[in-house]
Amino acid sequence: MVDPADLPASVLEFLTPSRYCESDAMTELAWDVFSSVPRDWALAQAVCDWVHDRLAFRYGSSSPSLTAAAALDQGVGVCRDYAHLAIALYRALNVPARYVFGYLPDIGVPDPGTPMDFCAWTEVFIGGHWHPFDPRNNQRRIGRVVIGRGRDAADVAMVTSFGQLDLESMTVVAEISGTQRPRTALDVR
Repeated sequence: MVDPADLPASVLEFLTPSRYCESDAMTELAWDVFSSVPRDWALAQAVCDWVHDRLAFRYGSSSPSLTAAAALDQGVGVCRDYAHLAIALYRALNVPARYVFGYLPDIGVPDPGTPMDFCAWTEVFIGGHWHPFDPRNNQRRIGRVVIGRGRDAADVAMVTSFGQLDLESMTVVAEISGTQRPRTALDVR
């Protein structure tokens, strides 16, 4: 990881606090926990591991206004909260990090028996490139389908609507290239 002065201008916005990722409020915690970790790939993974171990995943436990600090305080959240907390810690450590959301197919992992869902994860700027880290699942996965990237969920909301919204149908299929049979699908009616 490099000194912020040596980073490309295009990644500097991913070092500052944002609506859901209040890195300025997490600086002391971040440096207390991670100051002894080498400032390389190990640091990015250590933050991911720490967040994974601190939050319990539970559908319905979050809200549109829940911040990273609030998720840490309550100890429970959804993938969005895991991502926000990790991003806040990365930024507090002067590591550029951004929010990503999309689909995470169950390709190459045991079938959980449930339909594919929206998912949020992080990307961390290491060695001049963005790399995915997923503090909720905390494992390398293939087949991620990116819908949006930004500083946090406020930049790339899953849905922005004005007035009533009735979703009638949506199907997303993810498959291994060259196969005829879909591996995972999301079907909403």
